[in-house]
Amino acid sequence: MLILTCTSKLRLLEGTLRRRLPETLPVLGAVMTINRGNPAGYEVLVDSWPEFKAVLTRPHREVTSDDSDFYTNRYTAYYRDLGAYRALLGSAVNWSQAFCIHGLQDGVYEASRDISEAKEVQLEVSRYFTYLHPDPSSMPEIRLDPAVRLSSLDISHIDLVNETWGLGGNDRSRRYLTSLIRYFPHICILDAASRPVSWILSDPFGAMRHGYTLPQHRGRGYNGVLNNLLAKRLHTLGYPSYGHVALDNYPMQRLQERQGFQRQPTFCHYILHHAALQRPPTLTPSPAPGTAPA
Repeated sequence: MLILTCTSKLRLLEGTLRRRLPETLPVLGAVMTINRGNPAGYEVLVDSWPEFKAVLTRPHREVTSDDSDFYTNRYTAYYRDLGAYRALLGSAVNWSQAFCIHGLQDGVYEASRDISEAKEVQLEVSRYFTYLHPDPSSMPEIRLDPAVRLSSLDISHIDLVNETWGLGGNDRSRRYLTSLIRYFPHICILDAASRPVSWILSDPFGAMRHGYTLPQHRGRGYNGVLNNLLAKRLHTLGYPSYGHVALDNYPMQRLQERQGFQRQPTFCHYILHHAALQRPPTLTPSPAPGTAPA
């Protein structure tokens, strides 16, 4: 195992990961974040260099201060050799912490499950569709209702964002979302009283996430506008424009497809380990082909 700290090697790795898209999406996003200032505090581990067999990003030890904070203790993985990935999982992941690990490849869940069983810890796993836009610059402009305006979130909005997120509502999620608002691209729509009514953020791995519209403002196309604009902004910054969509979120799936995003052939797995979890491991079932509502 080698921890990459050299700027030139990290940039070479970024180029290599970019050539192997889309499977490398989350790891590429993390490496790009590191190369552009590393506000999230991640480090990169490889099985070997330059002919790496596996890459794992993990929280930098200096910023990993809360062992029960799975929002901060986040790992991403890409591999060409499943055995090398298993080795990194065993040596580089702190299994005494709460954490979240994710990747786009088959075998991510199974390898994590096998190690968790050997260590007698429990995992909770969800799967998402991943959508990637091949060229956001080609997306047509979308007009916005003149009664509202585009803006950015600030720290005064954090409680609203935290309370409306399904995994939020606590101090750790508040701290995590605050870092996204401070350091990563995002966009929101404000009403006439300058209150946020719809927003979308990007995370430390370059993915578009945490999109939300207040219930009383839905049905006006705000989500589509923000999805379009953030995709273009990420593309301008050099990032791939992609995001993850829940398997049962059919409206968002249709929106992505209308805007030219392409569903990737493999699921994104989010693998959560939390010391407080007492439930057995679960895997979100995928719908049968053709069963999504029209």
